[in-house]
Amino acid sequence: MSDMITADLVDLDLDLSADTKEAAARALAERMVALGRVTDLDGFLADVAAREAQMPTGLDGGIGIPHCRSTHVTEPTLAFGRSGAGIDFGAPDGPADLIFLIAAPAGADDAHLTILSSLARQLMNAEFTTALRSVGDAAAATALIRGDEPPTAGESGPANSVTAPAAASAGAATGTGDAGTGATGATGGEVAAGTDDAGTGAGTEHAGAGAGTDDAGAGADRRPFRVVAVTSCPTGIAHTYMAAESLENAGRDAGVEIVVETQGSAGFTRLDPAVIAAADGVIFAHDVPVREKDRFAGKPTVDTGVKAAINRPADLITEVRGKAERGEVTGVATASGGTPGERAGDSGEGYGTKLRKWLMSGVSYMVPFVAAGGLLIALGFAIGGYEINKAPSVMDHFVWTQADSWGALLFQIGGVAFGFLVPVLAGYIAYGMADRPGLVPGFVGGAISLTINAGFLGGLAAGLIAGGVVIAIQKVRIPTALRGIMPVVVIPLISAAVVGFLMFVVIGKPIAEAQQGMTDWLNGLTGTNAVLLGALLGLMMCFDLGGPVNKVAYTFATAGIAVASPSDSAMKIMAAVMAAGMVPPLAMALATTVRGKLFNRTERENGKAAWVLGASFISEGAIPFAAADPLRVIPSSMVGGAVTGALSMAFGATLRAPHGGIFVVPLIGNPLLYLVAIAAGVGVTAALVILLKGLREPAPVTTGTGENTSVPAAGTKEPVAA
Repeated sequence: MSDMITADLVDLDLDLSADTKEAAARALAERMVALGRVTDLDGFLADVAAREAQMPTGLDGGIGIPHCRSTHVTEPTLAFGRSGAGIDFGAPDGPADLIFLIAAPAGADDAHLTILSSLARQLMNAEFTTALRSVGDAAAATALIRGDEPPTAGESGPANSVTAPAAASAGAATGTGDAGTGATGATGGEVAAGTDDAGTGAGTEHAGAGAGTDDAGAGADRRPFRVVAVTSCPTGIAHTYMAAESLENAGRDAGVEIVVETQGSAGFTRLDPAVIAAADGVIFAHDVPVREKDRFAGKPTVDTGVKAAINRPADLITEVRGKAERGEVTGVATASGGTPGERAGDSGEGYGTKLRKWLMSGVSYMVPFVAAGGLLIALGFAIGGYEINKAPSVMDHFVWTQADSWGALLFQIGGVAFGFLVPVLAGYIAYGMADRPGLVPGFVGGAISLTINAGFLGGLAAGLIAGGVVIAIQKVRIPTALRGIMPVVVIPLISAAVVGFLMFVVIGKPIAEAQQGMTDWLNGLTGTNAVLLGALLGLMMCFDLGGPVNKVAYTFATAGIAVASPSDSAMKIMAAVMAAGMVPPLAMALATTVRGKLFNRTERENGKAAWVLGASFISEGAIPFAAADPLRVIPSSMVGGAVTGALSMAFGATLRAPHGGIFVVPLIGNPLLYLVAIAAGVGVTAALVILLKGLREPAPVTTGTGENTSVPAAGTKEPVAA
């Protein structure tokens, strides 16, 4: 902290020069300008005002913390001002007398942000703020803020009524035995002292953590209530860490175990999955989206703004306890919840698992480009014919009344979208490994892969190399003077240069040759080999219904058509993959229609939706059935998918669009035989599912009300899957 604040950056008589928050920010910023910490006063103040417009920076307890990231800041700087009259920063309890102006460079490094977060946490310490109110000179205030001198508990400064709300918001109220105090204990989640008073009893009962009472839920041998929390704010400098400190303080006061994940500007360290699994409730205190939110699904959750955690943390803890007691939980996480890249760093995972997630990160971001570009190109062909790829640029020739011009327009837009596939794949593989610093070298490596004709194989290699290079750079100890420019200058410069060198000079040519070899092999597939490949792809598409294996097959297919003039073999592979992916949901829909007695009411309802999902090539429509009865549904789906994939290849069906289901049948080569292949697979899967479910014991029976049931297990209401 010593390099962030000096005595010249402290104004203990701020009210003499400022009576508004704008004037206060200007007065403190002028001190930064005088020391060369800020290069453009008005530009910096505009950034401060923009941050203030997102959310007021006043806090309960008489504190104002205007702050921002700005390109006009040369190094992380902190200025402090004290106002006797108080200045309104939008806090609910009134004006602020302690004002901290925090200035961070646009590329502030992790170390300085960590120090700033420590200050933010200190502001939740009543002794610290009391000492700042009583300090007599700028040098002493500087030493106190730096941590050179600990706050003296016995110090007393000018009376300030706003210290009481601060203590209350941190959960500092004390139970005394009267009815009013008992209510306070209930609201704040306090551990109230044991008395026989009815009010106190109510407080301890509501909090579920009373000591020395007869409340059945507060036995001495019962483990503490456990909470995990996530805090985040738009700039991730102050509120994020103050909210964390406030929640932790309130948790200690309430006898609750609470662990907080701060998602700040310096990145974040993910909570251990075991800690999340053991938690009884979750608190999200955020003003920007929570990253990897699906990790916390299935638990009682309180979702609120970051300032609520600063101002009333005890209330949030009480609220999440109440939800836990009532059994209120969020939805269960699914395979589609969040992107793989956003879950790529969970602790305790093996390298193989991490590698799969890194690759899936790139694939998940690439797929929308594939769908948009492929469908636009397919529509271009449908409107303008198969010679549309030879049309001149629509910038040079476009006639509003000619269908060919519209077809050329769609085709050329789709071609531009396809041009992003490999760079996006490489960039987001690197992102999954190294977060945002990996994007620049990843995109550069992906673009080089296109330049040297290394294709998707080159994109995969470039993404992995880029992520590895960034991780290696981040492990090097960097001089303090260079840390501020690392994220925006040094890391992009070095990583892009290294990745570019390796792709152009070292590995690019071998990868390009491998890519060409694979293309030649696909083009040479005929007869039995093509049928076997179709069967294999069908098996993969139906194995995990939208999961990693399914995505591998889908990516393999889309890679072949992601060029201006794909080969006939590539289009056959795409057709086989889409046909097989439609089989599981359509088969489940057919099975629930033909033999509804074998399925419970929920499954029959899901079967109705599966018709539409299957027809749209959304394999995930079969997941509810596979989750309920995997040993029957998944093998049956794989058999039907293999049949469809093999038949599609044997019939020579082709497909230029990477998605669309039956809605792009007019764009399919040999469409009637293609539909026959799908129907055959659907029939095989539905027949196998019906057969296998019919063999299970006990057999389902029909009640007098017409509802289908099996002999239920003890305490259950639904049929039991063998």
